[in-house]
Amino acid sequence: MTGQSSPRSHRVEGTLIVQRRAATAALAAALLLTAGCSSGDGGPPGGDRSGAPSTTAPSSSPTPAGEQPPPAKGTVKVVRTVATGLKSPWGLAPVPGGGLLVSSRDDATITRIDEKTGRKTELGEVPGVAPEGEGGLLGIALSPGFAADHMIYAYFTSASDNRIVRVLYDAKKPAGEQLGAPDTVFRGIPKGFVHNGGRIAFGPDRMLYAGTGESGDTGLSQDKDSLGGKILRLTPEGEPAPGNPFPDSPVYSYGHRNVQGLAWDARQRLFAAEFGQDTWDELNAIRPGDNYGWPEAEGRSDDSGLHDPLAQWGTDEASPSGIALVGGSVWMAGLRGERLWRVPLKGTEAAADPQAFLKGRYGRLRTVVAAGSDRLWLTTSNTDGRGDAKDGDDRILELRVS
Repeated sequence: MTGQSSPRSHRVEGTLIVQRRAATAALAAALLLTAGCSSGDGGPPGGDRSGAPSTTAPSSSPTPAGEQPPPAKGTVKVVRTVATGLKSPWGLAPVPGGGLLVSSRDDATITRIDEKTGRKTELGEVPGVAPEGEGGLLGIALSPGFAADHMIYAYFTSASDNRIVRVLYDAKKPAGEQLGAPDTVFRGIPKGFVHNGGRIAFGPDRMLYAGTGESGDTGLSQDKDSLGGKILRLTPEGEPAPGNPFPDSPVYSYGHRNVQGLAWDARQRLFAAEFGQDTWDELNAIRPGDNYGWPEAEGRSDDSGLHDPLAQWGTDEASPSGIALVGGSVWMAGLRGERLWRVPLKGTEAAADPQAFLKGRYGRLRTVVAAGSDRLWLTTSNTDGRGDAKDGDDRILELRVS
């Protein structure tokens, strides 16, 4: 990684004391064990090969006995428009007890949406964001202990890098003043005008996962000492998570181009969507330590050392961002493709051909989040500089799916 040292050096220096690190690691290890993580079925990530490189955070087998796929064909109904008039929405996080938090890439703000009325309340602006090109305030995620600590994690582009911070949310303060000062938990992810990644999510193991991009420098994706073109797995304090495949490293998988979708199925297997260059966009089942091919391969390849995608699309049909798992299917939002894709799963393989919905109806689609056993929240992305914004854009939709 040009001008940067190993991933360990990117942790925030001087903010974590030894006792805090030790307590966090012990808690994380205990949580992994109580989550049922083992070398067999039920670990948080997923893949389609044997031989997980770690016994603390392994993948499950591709198709466990008795696992039945959903129907080959599904349905989508737009129930209602939840909110309109959003500017460059990117991250979306449902709040326990009601409400949706949405980040604005270009304004660097977080807004709370009343999902019943559509009323918007701006929490405040996240300091230090430097929006440019595809960069800005990107993914957001609530702390696993949000009910008690009220912490919001955010991935954003600064003047020097992409980083992850956390801010305290105090709903009792006046609108616009409800966010505390950011605490940087992880820094040093390469930034660029394009390919900044940006999706973050807490997994079933309560670890923080982040999808990064190679920032236009394709060589970073295969460099395991670089944070670019990776999926990272961190403790909530920003340390490399226990059980990661590479010693003392936050890198969980590599060979990615630009990861913007992360989601887990009911068996705690991780899936990710990423942008291709000119040929193939990908949906991948993620296995710790695996190489997903970029830039040596785009889409499926004949190289047995590379992990092939479970589904792929021409870039004009997808350009995928967010994904969600509902009803045994991956639901994937397409930007350039301007459609919502359904991929029914059997284990970590596609059980049937992908099915498209909403083609061209709402323009570019950015983020999709599960809202129950048969519901999704879906955001449009027509004010991001690449869409054809219309009256009411951007918006959040509620969908009923099967």
